[in-house]
Amino acid sequence: MIPLFLAMRPYHLIVLVLVFSAACQPPQSTWVGSTDGLIPLPVSLVLAAGSEKLLVPSSHWQWQVDDAWVDQAEFWTTWLPGQSDEAGAAIQLQRMEGMPVEGYQLRIAANEGVWIGASDAIGAFRALTTLRQLFPVELELEMTGQDFWLPALEMEDFPRFEHRGLLLDCCRHFMEPEFVKKTIDLLALHKMNVLHWHLTEDQGWRVPIASYPNLETVGAWREEKDGQLHGGFYTKEEIRAIVAYATERGVTVIPEIELPGHSRAAIAAYPWLSCTGDTLPVPNDWGVFKDIYCAGQDTTFRFLEAVLDEVMELFPSEYIHIGGDEAPKVRWDACPKCQRRMETEGLHDSHELQSWFISQIGAYLEANGRKLIGWDEILEGGLPEGATVQSWRGMDGGLAAVAAGKNAIMSPTSHCYFDYPLSATDMEEVYQFEPVPENMVGEGRILGGECNMWTEHAPQELVESKIYPRILAMAEVLWSPKALRNYAEFQERKARHDQRLNAWGVESGLESDPLEARWEKGSDPFRVEVQVDAALDRIEGTVVFTPISALSEPSRHELGSRIQVAGEGVLRADLTRDGRPLRDAVLLPVAGHIGAHSEVTIGHNLSPYYPGGGENGLADGRLGSLDFRDGCWQATQSDNMSVSLALPQAIQLDSLSMQCYRYQDAWIFLPQLMVFGWSMDGVNWENSIIDLQERTGLPVLGPTDAQDVVRIACPVGATARFVRLEAVNPGPCPDWHDAASSASWMFLDELVVHGK
Repeated sequence: MIPLFLAMRPYHLIVLVLVFSAACQPPQSTWVGSTDGLIPLPVSLVLAAGSEKLLVPSSHWQWQVDDAWVDQAEFWTTWLPGQSDEAGAAIQLQRMEGMPVEGYQLRIAANEGVWIGASDAIGAFRALTTLRQLFPVELELEMTGQDFWLPALEMEDFPRFEHRGLLLDCCRHFMEPEFVKKTIDLLALHKMNVLHWHLTEDQGWRVPIASYPNLETVGAWREEKDGQLHGGFYTKEEIRAIVAYATERGVTVIPEIELPGHSRAAIAAYPWLSCTGDTLPVPNDWGVFKDIYCAGQDTTFRFLEAVLDEVMELFPSEYIHIGGDEAPKVRWDACPKCQRRMETEGLHDSHELQSWFISQIGAYLEANGRKLIGWDEILEGGLPEGATVQSWRGMDGGLAAVAAGKNAIMSPTSHCYFDYPLSATDMEEVYQFEPVPENMVGEGRILGGECNMWTEHAPQELVESKIYPRILAMAEVLWSPKALRNYAEFQERKARHDQRLNAWGVESGLESDPLEARWEKGSDPFRVEVQVDAALDRIEGTVVFTPISALSEPSRHELGSRIQVAGEGVLRADLTRDGRPLRDAVLLPVAGHIGAHSEVTIGHNLSPYYPGGGENGLADGRLGSLDFRDGCWQATQSDNMSVSLALPQAIQLDSLSMQCYRYQDAWIFLPQLMVFGWSMDGVNWENSIIDLQERTGLPVLGPTDAQDVVRIACPVGATARFVRLEAVNPGPCPDWHDAASSASWMFLDELVVHGK
C-alpha cells in the first residue's frame, strides 16, 4: 500500500531521503543488480565510475511521488518488487516539462537514491519498468526482505515509434482471460504499448453484443473435425477488466472487428448478413471464405453500427481495427443487391464497392470520435479518408499510404509473423526489421510496427513459445535508436535476460532453428553432402539419416558430421538444450542426386514471400516439408514456373521428378500440366507432358481437404546433359472455392534427377 502521507502532501514537501555511502561494501550474501540484461536498449546510459552503488536495505523503498501521479502510485508500488517503507531507499518520481511522450530520465546515486523525471505518468512508469530490469533477478521470485545493490548511473530514454504492438488472435483458438493479462504484463515489461486484440473471425466471435445474442451462443463456438466443441467468449466484465489492467500498464487495447470478410462466425449466427442468406456453420478449417457481409443491404450496416457502438463502449482506444483483408468478391459480383448498390453509388467494380463499404464504417467511427485502422487491402478501390493502413503483404501498402498522406503501421510477413516457423522468421530476421524504408516519400507517417501472432496452428499452450524470444527483438527495433542496434550485443543481453523471462514464468521457445545445415555437392556427382551443426549454444543430440529405399539401412551421425547422402530420405535430429528435450524433432528431407548443385536457370520471378532458396533453390538437395513456409518451397501466384539444369556430365536418365504442394484452403493448387524435358545439347529437346489429374487421379481444381506433398515423376530412358521442367498454373481459384476467381498459388521444390 502507498503510505498515506504520499496521498496528502505535494511532492516538494516529502523530504525523507536516506543516504548510503558508496564506501559501504555489501555482505557476501547481498544481491547486485546490473544493466547487462536490459531490453530494449535505452537511448543513452552512462554508468558511474568505479564501484559506486546504491544499497536498498531489506528490499524496501521510500516512495516519493509527484502529487500529479498519486493515483497511479498505488499500482506502481506493486509493479516494482520489494515493499513500501519509510525506512527504505528513496525513490523519487518528479514531473518535469519537455520530455518526449513516454520518455524519462533515470538517475541512481548512492547519495540520493533513485530519481525519475518524466512529463507524463506513462513515462514515469516506463522508467520504473527499466528500474525493474536493473534489479537482481532473484527479486522476481518474490524473495523479498534481502538487501541488494543497484549500479549508479544516469539514463535518458524515449521511444523511437509511438505504436509498438502485438496482435493476439483469440479467434482461431480461444485464450483465457488470465493468459491475455499475462501477455499484457509481458508487453509492458518490454515497453510494448499496444495489444491488437483480434476478436472476430470466421472461426469464432469473442465479444458479446447485447443486441445480437446469437453471436455468443452460436458464433463463438465451432464443432471440430473430431467432434469436440471449441470456443468461448469474453464477458463484458472480463473485457473491461482486461482493458483496465492494460491501461495501468501503459498498454492500449485496440480491438479488431473484421469486415467485410472473415465474417463467417457472424453469418453463422445471423444468415441474413450474407448475400445468399444460406445457413452456414462456424468453420472448423482455415483459409479464406467467399461468404462475407452483404454490401448491398442497409441491415448489414445497422448490424455493424450496433456492434461498433458496444465495442466502442468497451474499448476507449483512439483506434478501432476493422480488418478489411482477404474479402473475396465472388458473392458481391453475383448479388443483385450489391450490384444495385454499385449502380446507385456510381461504383465501377467490386474493389470500389469494398472501398465504399470501408468508408461507411470509417465515417461512422469518425462521427463517434474514433479512427480506423485496416489491413493494406483497404487501399484497393481507393483509400478511405482518415484511415491508417497496416501493411502485412510486404512494405508496399505502408509506402502507398504514406505517399497518399496517410499513416501506416508496418507488420510485413517477412519479419513480423510469429506464427511462421523459425526457418522462415527467426529472431535475427526480426531484429533486422526496419519499419521506415529508405525510399519512402509522402506526407504520411510510419506510426510504428506490430508483430502478429495468428493462431490457426497455435492453441494457447503454444502461443508464448512462438512469441518469445522473437518479440524481444521487435521491442528493441520499435523502441531503441536505429544507430544503437547491434545483433551480437543484443544476443548477449538476451542471454542474460533469459533468466528474467524464466522468473516471470515465460514458456520461451528458441531464437532460431537449433541446427545449421549446409548443403553442398557430394564426393561423387550422385550425392549431396550435408554438414549439420548446432546453431545455438547448449544444443546436443544426434542425427539419423533414414533413406526412403527399403534396401538401405538408417545411419547415425554426431552433430558436426559431414553426411554423404545418396538417394532420398530424411535427416532427423532429436535434440536437447541444457539437458531438456526440445518439443519437436528437427526433420530435414534431403535428396542426393546428380542434378543437385548443378547450373540452374529459372524462368519465373521469385516471390518475395516464398523465394524457396533463391535462384538455386529448386536444385540444392533440400526438399520441402509439410510446412509450406519452411523456406524450401518456391512459389508463384497465377504465373507458370520453369527450371532447367545443366548436369555436370551426360548420364543415362532413369527419371525426373518434382514435388508439388497442395493446400486449397490456402489457395495452393497442383499444376494443370507439368512438362519434363531432356536434351544432349540444350537446343533439341524431348518432352513428356503430364496432365496431373489424368496421371494421379487427384483433383487439380476439384475440392479437397488435403494438405500434402505430391511427388510427380516422369520415367525417362535416354541419355541427357540438360533437363528442364515447366509447370502450368491451373488458373484462378474455381467457382466452388471460397476465394473463387482469385489468383491461385503454385508451390514447387526440387527437380530431382536420377540416373546412372
